[in-house]
Amino acid sequence: MHDTLPLLELTDFPPIRRKTLDTLQVNLGYLCNIACLHCHVGAGPRRKELMDRDNIELVLEFLDRQNIKTLDVTGGSPEMNPHFRYLMSSAASMGVHLMDRLNPTIIEEPGYEWVADFLAEQRMEVVASLPCYSEDNVDAQRGDGVFESSIRALRKLNDLGYGKPGTGLELNLVYNPLGPSLPPPQAALEADYKQHLGDEFGIEFNQLFTLANMPIQRFGSVLVSKGQFDDYMQLLKDAYRRDNLENVMCRTLISVDWQGYVHDCDFNQMLSMPIGAYPKPRTHLRELVNEDLKGKPIAIADHCYGCTAGQGSSCGGALN
Repeated sequence: MHDTLPLLELTDFPPIRRKTLDTLQVNLGYLCNIACLHCHVGAGPRRKELMDRDNIELVLEFLDRQNIKTLDVTGGSPEMNPHFRYLMSSAASMGVHLMDRLNPTIIEEPGYEWVADFLAEQRMEVVASLPCYSEDNVDAQRGDGVFESSIRALRKLNDLGYGKPGTGLELNLVYNPLGPSLPPPQAALEADYKQHLGDEFGIEFNQLFTLANMPIQRFGSVLVSKGQFDDYMQLLKDAYRRDNLENVMCRTLISVDWQGYVHDCDFNQMLSMPIGAYPKPRTHLRELVNEDLKGKPIAIADHCYGCTAGQGSSCGGALN
């Protein structure tokens, strides 16, 4: 796999600083039951990296000490971490809002039949990846049969009340472009998703989040291999909008890797860029339990243009 960090380090992206921290995003490991072409984590069935119990306990301590409002877990498939249920039920008992970034096919994976019911019991917000409402496009990006499995999983979540009016069980979907292009306008694409998935499959959901593909890890490596890296970076830079800077996710979120080390965002985590001014030594979560991060500098590189291009892109979808 091509390392894209050397292509991104020299940057003219404007410096930015943190606001008040309200979200702790935790990567529970790179193990996943599928391997997607666009995955900026490089997750897959053969990955062994998983957060251990000691770091899980540290996450819970940090949530409590810092009065964090939202715990946002990701992977891989976070449910494949053996401590997932302990972490999420413990955080729920603290009154923390829970978000699970779900690969829907995990619900059908042998041994994980418990996932859907557990999500509903803990009243987690589910952010489910479905990069297109076309079977051919999804299977091209994620593997044969993934679309059909995802549809069955989303129907099961609907049956539990997810995406239904008045239940409070929020189901949001995530779209990524198939190749080196920016996502289309989020509101219009959401309307298309709702009509198509409703008419064809009877599926309901709350919101669609459109995310730009980042030129890092597996997707970045493919761009380099195809000679498309420079053109994609130019596309992102040409679409830069300064007003997106105010709401980029790294201002109010920190990202913790499976070993407990802290980064300004999930993308910086995948580039091994530690939190704060870069380069600097990496920082473990235990060092920040009692620290106020407001006003601290954020590590930047050229991939940051991916969050500020066009309508903007974040873990919560478009920024404007």
